[in-house]
Amino acid sequence: MAERESMPYDVVVVGGGPSALAAAIRLKQLAGEAGAEVSVCVLEKGSEIGAHILSGAVIDPRALDELLPDWRDMGCPLAATPVTENHHWVLSKARKFSVPHIFTPPFMHNKGTYTGSLGNLCRWLAEQAEGLGVEIFPGFPAAEVLYNEDGSVKGVATQDMGVARDGSHKADYQPGLELHARYTFFAEGTRGHLTKQLKPRFRLDVDCEPQVYGLGVKELWEIAPDKHVPGRVVHTQGWPLDDETGGGGFLYHQADGQVALGFVTWLNYHNPYISPFQEMQRWKTHPAIAEILEGGRRVSYGARAISDGGWQSVPQLAFPGGVLVGDSAGFVNVPRIKGTHTAMKSGMMAAEAAFAAIQAGRGNDTLDAYQSAYEESWVARELRGVRNVLPLVEKFGNIFGTLWSGVAMWCEHIGLRWPFTMKHHRDNEAIRRKDLYKPIDYPKPDGKLTFDRLSSVFISNTNHEEDQPVHLQLLDPAIPIDYNLPLYDEPAQRYCPAGVYEVVGEAEGMPRFQINAQNCVHCKTCDIKDPTQNINWVTPEGGGGPNYPNM
Repeated sequence: MAERESMPYDVVVVGGGPSALAAAIRLKQLAGEAGAEVSVCVLEKGSEIGAHILSGAVIDPRALDELLPDWRDMGCPLAATPVTENHHWVLSKARKFSVPHIFTPPFMHNKGTYTGSLGNLCRWLAEQAEGLGVEIFPGFPAAEVLYNEDGSVKGVATQDMGVARDGSHKADYQPGLELHARYTFFAEGTRGHLTKQLKPRFRLDVDCEPQVYGLGVKELWEIAPDKHVPGRVVHTQGWPLDDETGGGGFLYHQADGQVALGFVTWLNYHNPYISPFQEMQRWKTHPAIAEILEGGRRVSYGARAISDGGWQSVPQLAFPGGVLVGDSAGFVNVPRIKGTHTAMKSGMMAAEAAFAAIQAGRGNDTLDAYQSAYEESWVARELRGVRNVLPLVEKFGNIFGTLWSGVAMWCEHIGLRWPFTMKHHRDNEAIRRKDLYKPIDYPKPDGKLTFDRLSSVFISNTNHEEDQPVHLQLLDPAIPIDYNLPLYDEPAQRYCPAGVYEVVGEAEGMPRFQINAQNCVHCKTCDIKDPTQNINWVTPEGGGGPNYPNM
């Protein structure tokens, strides 16, 4: 076996999203201010920074203002489209009802926010980071956590390249690279596969609620010029979801005549016949949405799970040699539908704690200062004020739960803090038997307004080297057919937004579970929603997955 080479750094950042890049920039800023040298590298599994980044996105610039106060004058693409209008619609099957702003707390009004591509923002942040001396390695997924003899995190190893599906080494085989660090920042995004290993090892989540998730399915459209209003933001709730299924839609008028639209289905749904992808397609047929898209053209597609647990699901953030930042920890403000600003701030706080420790000659210990900074920060205060919103909707349904969550937000906003915090329940445990529900008759795609999954994956530019180990691992290959199929009609066929999972041969009485790993858009839904947690998502070969151009 070929020996792996190693490279030493002060800080290694795993992931190339907003929290990772904010952390890297802040570390270099602090080093520059102190006249010190700090070596920082960023590992990104996508083919380039931004390739795997997907969000709505309406972005609160609070953290960006702190990190780069002059960003509006520095060519940042986000500055092109400030939010000018904010609408909230409650949908029935054929009608929409607008919720007046007076009924919602001021922090829900999107004043001072911007809408645009989070992927393009990350590309721009990467340019700023490289300008400060950060080394960025796209196409290098971190596949393994390395540990020192005392159990502290030593760094990470990147994925071996050139491994065939049967595990043998191909002619172009290259062993992974070890990156050693004083501190390793895990900024993998939602349901990071290394974070999933770190949590039980360091008991990071023993004192918090389980993380819960939503699946966001997004499309980018070019629409008719007379229908485009740059900066108009629309959120919807209600139809097509029933009262026991949470979620909602968004439609953001962005630059260059485009709208970003999508639908989020909370993954705590009960009905095994629900397909989040097809709920999104059905949502587009609502008259209020279809009218905007009529005459337009779909140009891109993607999907991504979202960490929705909020304040009570944030785990312990620091452990020997490492920290969790961004969506690896889960800082999304669910009712605001925003997490970029909180993710970036978490990276900045971790950077400040790590820089102080490095200046003091420390390394591979626990950055308690980061944990303390978070607990005293505006991030924690913002999340604490909305902590009961999702649980209230889950407990009381979309109608009464929304009313109660509105009361909760207003109370917290005016300083009447509720004396309790509601619990979460694991998403995979929410699914119920198929005999309790009827299959859902989703409309067939028309190829103009609604589409199938395979044509959607095609425009996500998803690609994986075919002859490589399957990165969607079954802990027990028998469970899909012997357990999930008779009990739940194997829900992986429907919850995956990319057509990765199929049950074939059922008509002949010989059902077989098929995994089309090449289709995977890295959304992580299977890793979250599988009823027995039988599917384990691991990193494929570097550069594989979607290549989102403007998402």
